[in-house]
Amino acid sequence: SLLIYKFGQENVNQNIPITESEIDVILFNKPISIKTITGRNLGGVKLIWTVDATKAVQFSNKYLPSCDIILVQINWGNHGGLYHIPLDVQKDLFREIGRQEYIKLPKLGTNPRGVEITKEALLSLINDFRTNKIIIE
Repeated sequence: SLLIYKFGQENVNQNIPITESEIDVILFNKPISIKTITGRNLGGVKLIWTVDATKAVQFSNKYLPSCDIILVQINWGNHGGLYHIPLDVQKDLFREIGRQEYIKLPKLGTNPRGVEITKEALLSLINDFRTNKIIIE
């Protein structure tokens, strides 16, 4: 709704197939993934939601960043933020630190909820000078 209000219905395509694992919206013909997290800890941001361990491993082995990310951090009673993380920033970090340091697989034998981006990778992404930031008090 915020994107439609700000940029107009004609510039926001929400008709994304449910089978699309990463893209949530297309803004000005550019795919965007929208992620949210609550609290000050930046861990736990999912790249894909799945309870299937085999699918998680398959996803991890094939994953490459493919679209910009809008990350919303809600931190009640403290600072949060709204971050636009460009695809180039993600690709550069992925190449620099590698798949093992970028992606966190769920632990075997647990009830996993998905494949995550590591806390360290996410911190690097939001602190990159090319990432747009709005700190929310």
